[in-house]
Amino acid sequence: MSATKSVRDLLHEAAETHHIVFRITDGDDPDWASWYADWLLKRSELPTLLGKPPVRSHLVHALVQLDRDYVAGSPADAWEDWYASRLSAEFG
Repeated sequence: MSATKSVRDLLHEAAETHHIVFRITDGDDPDWASWYADWLLKRSELPTLLGKPPVRSHLVHALVQLDRDYVAGSPADAWEDWYASRLSAEFG
């Protein structure tokens, strides 16, 4: 399995876990990118897949920017695929 596919799978798992953790608000979390960065860095294989752990603040920033770009561009790709390819390129 490619590293990008594995990153994609981790993003999907993070999304499912986030929704469970924030079930009381139906997944609404204004600081979602911080939660994702913590989970990805501390509770997943992301650092290993990328070869080294990204700086947390850089990952938070990248996630927020990816969200903005994805919403603005409305690409045909699923968000997990789109984010994974860009995160792998930036941090891998």
